[in-house]
Amino acid sequence: MNYTLLKDCVTLLEQFESDIRQYPNTYPENIQGFKAWISDKEYTRQTGNPEEPYWEGKENGRTPESAISTLLVHLNRYAKTYSKSAISDSEFSTQEDFIYLINLKAFGEMTKMALIKKNIHDKPVGMLIIARLLRQGLIEQTESDVDKRSKLIRISERGVMVLERQMEKIRQATNIVAGNLTHKEKMDLIRILNKLDRFHYPIFSRNIHSDQLINTVYDEYPFKDLKMD
Repeated sequence: MNYTLLKDCVTLLEQFESDIRQYPNTYPENIQGFKAWISDKEYTRQTGNPEEPYWEGKENGRTPESAISTLLVHLNRYAKTYSKSAISDSEFSTQEDFIYLINLKAFGEMTKMALIKKNIHDKPVGMLIIARLLRQGLIEQTESDVDKRSKLIRISERGVMVLERQMEKIRQATNIVAGNLTHKEKMDLIRILNKLDRFHYPIFSRNIHSDQLINTVYDEYPFKDLKMD
């Protein structure tokens, strides 16, 4: 047995555990989280510390965090504009309608709350979307064998037909959203967005009340030290 390799693996595991203790929920505490952590570390090592890009307002002291937040908002609005065009001649009212159907088709039947959480929606908003899809006959619901109080929902045959009819335009919209990024840039962006999603989703899932959310997160996460890469 190569004991040097074994020692190196143990050292990496210790570093991984130290990181997730210091920055909770950044990575899941399992082999997938460990692999993602190693991948991110290797990516950082290979790319080094490239020159900082320019962002609007940088010369006036605007922070990178402010620029990131604004750019994410802008990109979401651009994506919604293209999605609106993709469903302009369809039975869908919003992009959330077809995203709910895509998730049901990909992952199979699930509870209403599971679907709502998968789409990062509050319960009232998600329930309205589900009610609309039920009225249109695009999804079906049945009682759960495990919990009679829960309803399982799945995409209907009609929902599959309506979704497939629109998928070409939806794919075109997603291609446009990716813009002029190269393949490598797309992979880099996915890596970064996955890291952000792993950070935010556990916080979102806790349903912390709005008036406590920011204070709670700031108390639990050492943001002043988050320059860890």
